[in-house]
Amino acid sequence: MNDIWTFFSFQEINIVYVVVGSVLLSASSAIVGTFTFLRKKSLVGDAVAHSVLPGVCIAFFIIGTKNPLALIIGAFLSGWLSMICIDFIIKNSKIKEDTAVGLVLSVFFGIGILLLTSIQHSGNEEQAGLDSFLFGKAAALVGEDLVVFASTALVLIMVVFLFFKEFKLISFDESFAKVVGLPVKRLELVLTTLTVLAVVIGIQAVGVVLMAAMLITPPAAARYWTDNLSFMLLLAAFIGAFSGFAGAFISYLAPSMPTGPWIVMVLSLIALISFLIAPRKGIIAKYWQQRNYKIKFTDENVLKLIYQLGEKDKQFFENRSTNFIAQHRLFQAKDLKNALYRLYKEGYLTKNNSGWAFTKEGYERGQRIVRLHRLWELYLTEYLRIAPDHVHDDAETMEHIITPEIEKQLEHRLQKPKYDPHQTEIPYE
Repeated sequence: MNDIWTFFSFQEINIVYVVVGSVLLSASSAIVGTFTFLRKKSLVGDAVAHSVLPGVCIAFFIIGTKNPLALIIGAFLSGWLSMICIDFIIKNSKIKEDTAVGLVLSVFFGIGILLLTSIQHSGNEEQAGLDSFLFGKAAALVGEDLVVFASTALVLIMVVFLFFKEFKLISFDESFAKVVGLPVKRLELVLTTLTVLAVVIGIQAVGVVLMAAMLITPPAAARYWTDNLSFMLLLAAFIGAFSGFAGAFISYLAPSMPTGPWIVMVLSLIALISFLIAPRKGIIAKYWQQRNYKIKFTDENVLKLIYQLGEKDKQFFENRSTNFIAQHRLFQAKDLKNALYRLYKEGYLTKNNSGWAFTKEGYERGQRIVRLHRLWELYLTEYLRIAPDHVHDDAETMEHIITPEIEKQLEHRLQKPKYDPHQTEIPYE
C-alpha cells in the first residue's frame, strides 16, 4: 500500500518522468498507428522499428555520447532510409511489398546488431545502456528525454489534427483523393514521416522488438468498438495512454519487471478483451448473431414447409404431426422440435393432440417466405439468365434476408408475376 500511495502521489520525480513519458509515447504512437493500420501497412511500422538501430549506432559513433536528440535524429534518418529502400525495391523489381519489408527489416537490423556489438567492444564508457534500444528501458527516462518526447508527441498530434481530412481520405479511398486533386504522394510522405517519428520516439520505452505492438495494437483494439474514425483515434489514444500508465505502475510495484514489455502486455490484454466482447464485431457477439440467424432460418424454413404442405390440398390450417413434417424435409430432430416450440410460444403455431397448425400470423409469415423464395427465383432467371434448375439454392438463402423494401422493388420490376420459373403459383396477401 505504501508503494501504491507513493506512485499515485507522484512525489518522486523519476515516477513523473516514467509515467508521463510512457503515456506520451503510447498515445502518440497509437494516433499515428491508426492511419498505418487503416492503410494496411502494419508491417511497415515493424520494419521501421527494426531499421532505426543502425542510425542510433552511427549517431553514437559520431558524437560519442547518448544525447537523446542526436540519437533520435540518427534513428529518424535510418528509418527514413529503410522506407526509401522498401519503395525502391517494390517499384523497380518483381518483389512484393511483404517480401521487401522483410528483406529491408532483416538487413537493417543485422547491420544495427553488428554496429552495436562494435560499440560495446570499443571501450567507450558512454555506451552503457545503449543496448536498451533493443528491448526498451522506460524506467531510465530522465527530464531531457521527456522534453524531447513531449515536443515530438505534440508535433505528431498537431500534424494529424491539421491534415485529418486528407489522411482520412487517402486511408479509405486513395483513388478518389487523386481525382479531387489532393497531392496524394505528398500526403503519403507526411504520413510516412509521422510513422517513422512515432517509431523513433517509442523505441526508448519498448525497444525495436516490441514497437510494432505500440503502433498497431491500440487502433486494432479500437476498431472493434467503433466505425467512426474520429472516435477511433480518441479511443486508440486512450488505450495507448492507459497502457503506458498501467505498464509504469506494474513495473514500479515489481521493479524486476521492465516497463516496456508490461505496456505491451496491457495493450494485448485490452485487445484480447476487445476481440472477445466488443458489440457487433467481437467473437462472442458474432457467435450470438450467427446463432440467432440459424434459429431464424430454421423457424422460417419450418413455416415455409408447413405452408407448402397446405398448398397441396389448400388446407393451410390443418393440424400436422411432428413426424409428418419431418418426412418432407431433412431436419435434425432436435432442431425441428425446438423450432416448433419456439413458433408456438411466439404465436405462429397452435398445438393439440393431432399436431401443429398455423395461426393467422404464422400463415402470413409462411406465405411471405414462400413468396420471397419464388420471386427471387424468377428474378434470377429473367434478369441474370440463370437456368431455372440452378436458382433454388440461392433463393433458399435470400428468402430470409430480403427486406420489405426490396420485396416491393422485386414485385414492381417483375410486374407482380403470378408464377415462378417452375410454373408454381406465387402467393400474395
